[in-house]
Amino acid sequence: MAHENGWTFLDDRGRPATAPRTPGRPVAYIQAGAALYDLGIRPVGVFGSAHDGAAADPVKAGALPLDGTAYLGPGPAVDAETVLAAGPDLVVAVAYGAGGPVYGLDPDTAKRIEERLPVVVLDVGQERSLDETRARFAELARSLGAPPPPAHSDAARAALTAAAAAAAGTRVLALSPAGPDSVHLARPGAWPDLRALTDCGVTVAAPAPGPGINWSTTDWNRAALLEPDVVLLDVRANAAPPERLARTAGWREIEARARIVPWNPELPCSARAHDAFFRTVARALTARQG
Repeated sequence: MAHENGWTFLDDRGRPATAPRTPGRPVAYIQAGAALYDLGIRPVGVFGSAHDGAAADPVKAGALPLDGTAYLGPGPAVDAETVLAAGPDLVVAVAYGAGGPVYGLDPDTAKRIEERLPVVVLDVGQERSLDETRARFAELARSLGAPPPPAHSDAARAALTAAAAAAAGTRVLALSPAGPDSVHLARPGAWPDLRALTDCGVTVAAPAPGPGINWSTTDWNRAALLEPDVVLLDVRANAAPPERLARTAGWREIEARARIVPWNPELPCSARAHDAFFRTVARALTARQG
């Protein structure tokens, strides 16, 4: 919030970020930057994670225009001086768990940045719902002077709930291709967007219990045994593209059976992104029934 003594915001670590005036040049983790843009705050720069490469991932960026937004690189390759060179007055990062480390950045780098700049870390992990993460990003954006958002309608969620009821028994599987020999299957309870689908009545297939908090890594034949009707396919740049899977029997079986829907596991925390996700899944359920 802004007041006569400056600006302050209590982040999800319980730490106050403070500045003598309201920041206007944030640098953000790319998911956070996409959310801020949807909420009316454009970051001057974004950085990725260890999964990213030399160019910004347009899937993670959402509606954020990458033309004119500095990409500082994948987090582990970013040092404090690189961030400071962008001229920010605030860094917005995410964590998977309120007590977790800053995601993407090397811990020493994060520490050096926080010695020079206010840093806000917001939790996007499995303990938060989509509504809760969206509310926290909206709170931050308001503190930074974002215009009041338009009244939000639950029409997209209602459409998804109706589609799920009409398509009762349709199985949705979320996955991230590792390559022709293996695939990461999402554990529905670990992902706020997948839990939101379940809350709307969607049947989200779960891999067998075992290692991996967010993902179960297996082969394509075992993935095909889950017999999905709709597949949420990770289309981030770090996921193997479908053309690499053309000779993989399990993938061909899934592709022949299921409707394939692009999926961004790092969905921007905004009403625009969440509503678009609900509508996309609703359309897939409706089309699968047809």
